[in-house]
Amino acid sequence: MVEKKKAPAAKAGKAKAKAAGKAPARKAPAHKAPARPAPRKKAKPAREKAEPKRAPGHAKKERPAPVVHSAAEGAVAIVDGDNRKLSEHSLRPEVFAVAVNEHLLYEAVKQYRANARRGTHMTKNRALVSGSGRKPWRQKGTGRARVGDIRTPLWRHGGTVFGPTPRDYSYSMPKKARIAALRSALTRRYNDGGLRVVDRFGIEQPKTKVLKSLLDRLGVEGKTLLVEHQPDRALLLSGRNIPGLKVVDSTQINVYDVLDRPNLVVSQEALDKLEEQLTP
Repeated sequence: MVEKKKAPAAKAGKAKAKAAGKAPARKAPAHKAPARPAPRKKAKPAREKAEPKRAPGHAKKERPAPVVHSAAEGAVAIVDGDNRKLSEHSLRPEVFAVAVNEHLLYEAVKQYRANARRGTHMTKNRALVSGSGRKPWRQKGTGRARVGDIRTPLWRHGGTVFGPTPRDYSYSMPKKARIAALRSALTRRYNDGGLRVVDRFGIEQPKTKVLKSLLDRLGVEGKTLLVEHQPDRALLLSGRNIPGLKVVDSTQINVYDVLDRPNLVVSQEALDKLEEQLTP
């Protein structure tokens, strides 16, 4: 005989309750405790901003603060042709002891270089390039791309599209800004120790050797700007064959020449004229 399998106790209880007409009791759902909020993470301390990495040899250079000399300190020795001290000249602080304005120096140099450009650059467009203007083949029926001119910019030996044309690069700068930039340039040259004042140059004949020996006695080497009030022909001819030397009139001195040459040799008369025209 085949034995009947006994039903599990739970199922047997349900069957008895059903037979008695009672619905099986349901278990009350278990109430879960409310979940605790996750603990807040501690805020990380703010990181200090690291300086950008620089390539080797390109370390950040600290800009030196402008050196402003007082009227008592602003004195320069006046020497003769043999570099012997004759007297002292008190420089005007309005000209040689101002705060150096870097932006004005930049603008003055940029204007000088722009005014020196010739602006003769030019390329030929399709109207100016040499060659025929005929249509190489008919518009339709050849299977090739349509072309109206053999000097189109798309072709070899064709014109240039939007190429450079001659133009004038010069522009003006306000007079007050130019004067202020020149004061800053002279102040920087004085602070660097590149200013030398000579009572007179004494070049009577155009002799390069005489002027070169004068500069050697003054201890001037390298690029030099020599300033004289109304320089005569002998001085101009003597200095034009010395490499790195430029002779200018005191009324034609500019910021670019002062900054480009570390040595500034001025005659006493030219210094007086400079201070007179640059004093506000």
